[in-house]
Amino acid sequence: MVIATRDADGAVVFDIEGEIRRSDAPRATLHQLVKEKIESGSRNILLNFEKVEFIDSFGVGEILASYISTQNAGGRLKLARISRKLQLVFQVTMLTKVLDIYDTVDSALKSIPKP
Repeated sequence: MVIATRDADGAVVFDIEGEIRRSDAPRATLHQLVKEKIESGSRNILLNFEKVEFIDSFGVGEILASYISTQNAGGRLKLARISRKLQLVFQVTMLTKVLDIYDTVDSALKSIPKP
């Protein structure tokens, strides 16, 4: 998994590429990276799944933990560009009822209230 971050319209966008799964490599997890942005003052997080090929139960847990951390900080977590395959994972786990999922990054960014 490779993650690039960028600021856009009042949010931090995480452009994720590859697979979100448990790995033995000593890298920061998605949740750790989200928490770092929250601790530095960011409150609106957007996860761009355009180039995500696979997610396992660990990855689902990372997304849920990121959602909880963002909510606890008074922020919002949005997801965008989820493939049909990943959409099924979110439907089976009932996360489509909890998470804000958008077809495009632009529509997700527009849904974030401006101060």
